[in-house]
Amino acid sequence: MKGIVKRFPGGVIANDKVNFDLKAGEIHGLLGENGAGKSTLMNVLYGFYQPEDGAIEVFGRRVHFRSPADAIKAGIGMVHQHLRLVSDMTVTENVILGLKSPKGFLLDLPPAEKRVRELGERYGLPIDPDVEIWQLSIGEKQRVEILKSLYREARILILDEPTSVLAPNQIKGFFEALQNLKQGGIAVVLITHKLDEVMDITDRVTVLRGGRNIATQPTNTVDQKKLAQLMIGEDIPPMTEKARTLTTETVLQVTHLRVYDDRGLESVKNLNLNVRKGEILGLAGVSGNGQRELVETIVGLRKPASGSVKLNGIEISGKSPREIIDLAVAYVPENRVEDGCVPDFGIDENLILKDFDESPVCNMVAGHIPTLLNEGEIQARARTAIADFGIKTTGPTAKARSLSGGNLQRLVLARELGGEPRLIVISQPTRGLDVLATEYVRSLIVQQRNRGAAVLLVDEDLAETVAISDRLAVIYKGEIVGILEPNRYSPEDIGLMMTGVKRMTQEA
Repeated sequence: MKGIVKRFPGGVIANDKVNFDLKAGEIHGLLGENGAGKSTLMNVLYGFYQPEDGAIEVFGRRVHFRSPADAIKAGIGMVHQHLRLVSDMTVTENVILGLKSPKGFLLDLPPAEKRVRELGERYGLPIDPDVEIWQLSIGEKQRVEILKSLYREARILILDEPTSVLAPNQIKGFFEALQNLKQGGIAVVLITHKLDEVMDITDRVTVLRGGRNIATQPTNTVDQKKLAQLMIGEDIPPMTEKARTLTTETVLQVTHLRVYDDRGLESVKNLNLNVRKGEILGLAGVSGNGQRELVETIVGLRKPASGSVKLNGIEISGKSPREIIDLAVAYVPENRVEDGCVPDFGIDENLILKDFDESPVCNMVAGHIPTLLNEGEIQARARTAIADFGIKTTGPTAKARSLSGGNLQRLVLARELGGEPRLIVISQPTRGLDVLATEYVRSLIVQQRNRGAAVLLVDEDLAETVAISDRLAVIYKGEIVGILEPNRYSPEDIGLMMTGVKRMTQEA
């Protein structure tokens, strides 16, 4: 890729004369802050965007891709951070979508289903080929995207955060698969924010900042600190320290909870869990082991089959989300785009989703009947949130969909943490965020914990969970298989628990 220029409406230059080269049989890391232009550059290579200037050569031939179909024909596959799947189709149907059937107008599903199953087993990405996409968690959906590219045997494979849903022992197996692809002459681009992954698996690394190529170097000539400095142009500020405050006061108590998923299968099985005041309890597990159903039950989005969920001794299982919000519960969902905001609403409108019918956001008649919205209060609140949470935007009325992943997460956090909640349920808080945004979110979670909030942190990134959790609960097939102090166990041991190989009976 030579001198690639890509502009968006409003004068935003996402790629500014970027050069990028990729060799056959190498794994190339692509790093940069959110908004640095990484995904845009790869979307240009994949045919989603056409550049205003520059040239692309693939296997020595000048190309101009008008669509992803052109890129796929040229041997390029891409797994996106924001998934592109058809919700009411099965896993297999999504994987083969766009491919010619050997039976002409008729689908030949059995051989395809067999191959999808085999690929899942081979690369440690097990999935039911017959299940429909809407029934899957976001982590499971990402597995489907990975399998989709592997199915097509692309000679150039672009992966955007592919390991975020894997346990440590599965990541090792996945990296072994990438090494096999590399040995076969396939070129792999690994877009990731995990610097340790770059050091472990890549041969070269390219750093983008502000839409420009800052550096391309052999990985063995740099270290993590140097890469972080190249990404943000400065040293990363230290994370807020966890001020340990031992407490026995239970805020959230989950007892013998049983929950069914969208397929009618029991996904949470006799689960017991306590979260104390002033602690971060990390819930570690491979995607699809009941985390989503547990969280949705706690915040009122799903009804339990049996069991109890109590908040400060008050039974809340079966209550509506509105009732649970009124009990000072904050919820940051794993999918900030689909579930955390209304993309076509402005920042100001998204910030009032929880209290748009309450004073002072809403003017009241007779002290309790809501009438017109108080625009002055709404705009003032938005300006304060933008400043306090460092949301990079053109103004309070900018659409949420215009924000980068990191800034959108800041918007959701600004809304959810603004009222000093007692319980914070937060899922995948730094998925897809750059180093600086990750440290910001981590610090914010620790600050809430130090304030005295109880935090249930649901994160499939084990390193993330271990870094900030006071206690760690490991979930496997809907059950808690161990509660422990993170620093007393190796990532490998915890990974074995996450995959059901190992179990603890003693609670930390």
